[in-house]
Amino acid sequence: MSSTHPHRASLWFLAVTLLSFLAASTAPTPLYHLYQEQLQFSPAVLTLIFGVYALSLLVALLTVGSLSDYLGRKPVIFTAVLLNILAMLLFISADSVAWLISARVLQGFATGMATAVLSATLLDTDRQQGPLINSVAPLLGMALGGMGCGLLAEFAPAPLHLTYWLLLALFAMQAVYVWRLPESVSRQPGAWVSLRPTLHVPVQARSTLWRVLPLNTATWALGGFFASLAPSLVRAATGSTSNLVGGSTVAALTLTGALMIFTLRNRPASLALRLGASLLATGVILILLGVHSANLPLFFLGTLVAGCGFGSGFLGAVRSLVPLALPHERAGLMSAYYTLSYLAFCLPSLLAGNLARTFGLVATTDGYCGVLIILSLSALFSLLRQRTVSVCSAAGRS
Repeated sequence: MSSTHPHRASLWFLAVTLLSFLAASTAPTPLYHLYQEQLQFSPAVLTLIFGVYALSLLVALLTVGSLSDYLGRKPVIFTAVLLNILAMLLFISADSVAWLISARVLQGFATGMATAVLSATLLDTDRQQGPLINSVAPLLGMALGGMGCGLLAEFAPAPLHLTYWLLLALFAMQAVYVWRLPESVSRQPGAWVSLRPTLHVPVQARSTLWRVLPLNTATWALGGFFASLAPSLVRAATGSTSNLVGGSTVAALTLTGALMIFTLRNRPASLALRLGASLLATGVILILLGVHSANLPLFFLGTLVAGCGFGSGFLGAVRSLVPLALPHERAGLMSAYYTLSYLAFCLPSLLAGNLARTFGLVATTDGYCGVLIILSLSALFSLLRQRTVSVCSAAGRS
């Protein structure tokens, strides 16, 4: 019994810490319109503030993603928490666009570092529960961060500061507790060499990666759009002025995504991919109908359906790829997968923010969603054709 309690405590701490980092990542989303009113910047600048976060996170994954294999888990977790504490202080002090960009850059790097080391430590701690926590906790964290910050902005004082003070206090407690964790990796040489960015896709996984790429791109591009421009779109289309809108849009997408991951956790990857493609396309169509009819309930219904596609597509892509790599190839494969994913997360949104300045937010959304629908339907057609070929081949052999 004495060994069970520390194990459970470590698992809870790691899960809550991972959730906290992702909650902090979406906390600014409900506040973007307040920052825009106070600092007077355009949608293009808004997507830049969002985009530098994703790019910085990507840099962290490519450089310090495997650092904990050499230095140990606890020092790297502590460093990531410390960097995020500094990011919270920058948010609290932010009185210009430059301060906001600096805060997001630091936060992105801290989150990328934390995501890599916490995911590895969860697998070290529990091979059964670790993978499920790694899949669900980030989406739950994004939902809690968006919705929690929206609630505080709507009903509590100091909307641009209170959330960050609360998160700062939480991270300070985590910085202290992390040293109570058992260390699961012994220190070894090679830390400096591990910082060199490398990508490797095993030969046997390349065709599968190309096959899931259209849906995976649509999935992550939808997530990037909701984390950056969706709150402004809802305000422009419906005239809503509630601070809850920004947080609830992110929460609706990510919560349903987490529920779908949990629901499909034991189902075949091919089923998750087909569901992801069909639900994502359907949800995006409903979102467009909600925007053009200024119908907020319809917009949120579309978000819930698209969120189911988001979770299904993410799960299906990862479960299709991971079994194809040998143990020593998995880190390289997942680095390549997340590189492509985070590029899809930030680059389309950055482009949309710039196009919105010329064509308007609603017209830009039409084009953006049109591309997502085409990518999803082409992926669905490819998956159905592959299924038909497999069934026919099986029938021929019998």
